[in-house]
Amino acid sequence: MADFTELLAGYGRFRDTDWTRQRARWAELSEGQSPKIMIIGCSDSRVDPAQVFDTSPGEIFVVRNVANLVPPFENDGTRHGVSAALEFAVTQLKVSEIVVMGHGSCGGVHAALTHAFDGKAPGEGGFIAHWVDILDEARDRVIAEHGTGPEAVRAMELETVRVSIANLRTFPGIVEREAAGTLRLRGAYFAIADGVLHLMDDSGAFAPA
Repeated sequence: MADFTELLAGYGRFRDTDWTRQRARWAELSEGQSPKIMIIGCSDSRVDPAQVFDTSPGEIFVVRNVANLVPPFENDGTRHGVSAALEFAVTQLKVSEIVVMGHGSCGGVHAALTHAFDGKAPGEGGFIAHWVDILDEARDRVIAEHGTGPEAVRAMELETVRVSIANLRTFPGIVEREAAGTLRLRGAYFAIADGVLHLMDDSGAFAPA
């Protein structure tokens, strides 16, 4: 696993190769960005959307968090990082697509399914518990149908995508933009074990891309 010294070595390779090779591109990007796609992904180190989709700098606007979750719209005066990123992408960048990408072996899903951090203080797991309780209703459905074994884990990983897309539609302007045809919401799931990307159809079912 890389430490910071190795990251700096990587930066050196970047400066010697990609920066030099795409100098005109970086000069253009220094003037601003205009990505057409927002991706909401997990913070998991194994599922970098830029790598999965083989994108170049400036092509995707990404927000990542535990279990790729979007909370429902709340106007309660507290700070909302995902909501701020979403608002910026939709109203300022005017992205035409938002992709929610879940993935296999998700630690946030495991926490949601097992309630592993329930009752913990903030700083000891409490923040995680309160974040993944966004999935509690989905968890109840999944356990009722699949129990708590491997099938339940996979089902919950897919539910993170469905729940987040449903919550996206609670934000002012999202549904209106969808109806006007200027914004499309998509669901995706990356299976780490085999490297296969699955896409969600309008019924909520997933199939390999």
